[in-house]
Amino acid sequence: MTGNNTSTIFLPVMEHFYTLQGEGMHQGKAAYFIRLAGCDVGCVWCDVKESWDAGKHPLLSIESLVKEVKATPAKIVVLTGGEPLMHNLNLLTIELQNAGLKTNIETSGSHPLTGKWDWICLSPKKFKAPLPEILPYANELKVVIFNKSDFEWAEEFAGKVSPACKLYLQPEWDKANQVTPLIVDYIKANPKWQLSLQIHKYINVP
Repeated sequence: MTGNNTSTIFLPVMEHFYTLQGEGMHQGKAAYFIRLAGCDVGCVWCDVKESWDAGKHPLLSIESLVKEVKATPAKIVVLTGGEPLMHNLNLLTIELQNAGLKTNIETSGSHPLTGKWDWICLSPKKFKAPLPEILPYANELKVVIFNKSDFEWAEEFAGKVSPACKLYLQPEWDKANQVTPLIVDYIKANPKWQLSLQIHKYINVP
């Protein structure tokens, strides 16, 4: 980021669009997504690997991003990535909230928490574990299940988030046929968990 006011602070943005939230607690709700570029987590199954190199994406001002959101009926803005917490999000989220918008984030938690948030979705990754200090702030824990060992990983973090945190298991998209039945059985045996599906991929929206 550069500059000393909101009009001259820039963030690398891979894409931004108005759609439906496809996953987790707010599934099915209209939301404006801002996908920030840059990621050092490196999930082998990531479906947006093109977001990893921040230098390949344009820098957009906070002012222009807020203007784009306000041109839609959106009430919720989701910051995602890449790994959005690689950037200081204080001013962007303040400006979004000042515009009357709810601010949600989807993060691996691998970088210090910045920003003012109405909802924090923590999705811990084995490739770079979340910082312990973010765990108490998570409103939602969403663990991607790629193989059976991920259930143990999920339980590790379920024991570290607050008791009020919503718990979700989500099949990795390319292995959904294999792992979804395992997730169903696991949730039946451990009903504190809920199933999260990437419905945006089923209904073919961004």
